[in-house]
Formats: sequence, C-alpha cells, structure tokens
Amino acid sequence: MTRTLDLLPTAIAPAIWGSTYLVTTEFLPDGYPLTDATLRALPAGLLLLLAVRRLPRGIWLARALALGALNISIFQWVLFVAAYRLPGGVAATVGAVQPLVVILLARLLLGSPVRALSVVAAVAGVAGVALLILTPRADLDPLGVAAALAGAVSMAGGTVLSRRWQPPVSPLTFTAWQLTAGGLLLLPAALWLEPPLPNPSVANVFGFLYLGLIGAALTYALWFRGVARLEPSAIAPLLFLSPVTAVVLGWTLLGQRLGPAQLAGMLVVLGSVWLAQRGLSGGGARLREASRS
Repeated sequence: MTRTLDLLPTAIAPAIWGSTYLVTTEFLPDGYPLTDATLRALPAGLLLLLAVRRLPRGIWLARALALGALNISIFQWVLFVAAYRLPGGVAATVGAVQPLVVILLARLLLGSPVRALSVVAAVAGVAGVALLILTPRADLDPLGVAAALAGAVSMAGGTVLSRRWQPPVSPLTFTAWQLTAGGLLLLPAALWLEPPLPNPSVANVFGFLYLGLIGAALTYALWFRGVARLEPSAIAPLLFLSPVTAVVLGWTLLGQRLGPAQLAGMLVVLGSVWLAQRGLSGGGARLREASRS
C-alpha cells in the first residue's frame, strides 16, 4: 500500500507533462526554446526558494548545479527544440527510450539489477507510444530527433543521480534548488542566443504561468518526492503516461481523431507501466541498499 501511495502522486507529474506540447504550440510564441525553458524553470524555482528559505551549501551546491543542468537546463531546452521541430508523436516516440536508458544507468551508477521484465516493459512502452501517436507522414527532422534523444538521456541521468544524491532536505527544497540552478544556467544562453520576446499576449501569459506553476513547480516537487522514495526503474516507466495525456488532450480539446491504432497503443502503454511495476515488486529494498554504497 505504501508503494502505491508513492507511485500515484509521482505519476501525476508525467501525466501533467503530457500537456507541454499542446501548451507550447497553442499558447507560446514560436521560436524561443531557450527563453521558454528559462521562464518555465527560473520563476518557479525562485518562488519555491522563497517558500523553503534554504540554499544549498558545500557539496550540495555543485550537485544542485549538476542536477539542475541535467533535469532542467538541458532537458527543458531540448524539449522545446523538439516540440518546435517535430510533430508531437515523433518527439514522444523518440523520448520514450528514456526508461531503457534509466535501466542502464541505474545498473552502472547504483548497481541495480537489470530485470528482464523491466526491459520487456520498456520496449513494449516504446512500441505502444509509437502506435499511439506516430503517423506514417511524420516528419523526421534530424535536429529535432537529436534533441528528443538528448532530452531522454539527460533526464534519465538526472533521475538516477537524484536517487544516488539524496540531500538532508525535503523534496520541495530539493526541487527549489534544481529549478533555480537550471533556470540560472539557461538565463545567459537565452539572453545571448535569442532575441527578446515580443509583447506577450494573454494566451502567452497563461501558457508561461501554467508551465511554470503547474508544469514545473508542482510536478517536479511530486517527481523528486517519488525519486526519493522509489527506485529509478520504477518511476521511469511512468513517463509513458505523458503521451497518453497528450493524445487525450488532442482528442478532447483539438478535435483530433482517436482510431483503433491509438486505442491499441494506449492499452499497450498502460500495460507496459503495469508490467514494469509488477517486475519491480519487492526490489526496492535491494536498490535502496545499493544507493547508499
């Protein structure tokens, strides 16, 4: 029961992240990936810092910067690059390799066992995502594909290291450190490489507020809470819920069609998440012991 209570709030984060593509394409100005990523992370991080009133010190300053770069700076930047350059289906399908990367990195960095059922579930999840939203007419822009792959590797590394490096603070404080560090790392690049934003419309303001408060502050707090309590290979498959949310939002809000292939893909994705959790039952204690070494 405790494991289920940890999984459910953690799953809320990727489910909400599934709305990023819709909000980016429908509410944000086109062509500002670095600025979008900065405005998503930095205000949310500073707001949380005001709430927790605690800064990282010593080794945790360097670790916060490293994790902020992996989980926030690099990931958010390439996420917006992929969103601008690829159809949502292609971006999500390429990014769906992340659980496989987590399994490999958890083995290398935490000494976690590689379970055959976890690998099968991860491969099934990629296939389900492809069925769910990949179309034969999808445009495989090379830069967009590279960005999606970089995002998957970056956040996979951040997830595993966040598990290995557990600070003596609350998950909310840990979230504040990473969002602020990631936003500060993005800020000079956004100011140097991109032109100033045009005067924001009401829709732009809504988009930035939603992505900052809900899509960053709330969701990353839930995500890092889960990282602290669950093994990385348990929470990584939850990322498959993002494309499910994206498809449901496209169907309900944009009038997109939901055919037999999409329904089959949705069932495969949800089945892969269930299979991954089944394969990891009872393995949490062994990984917790390995992460302390």
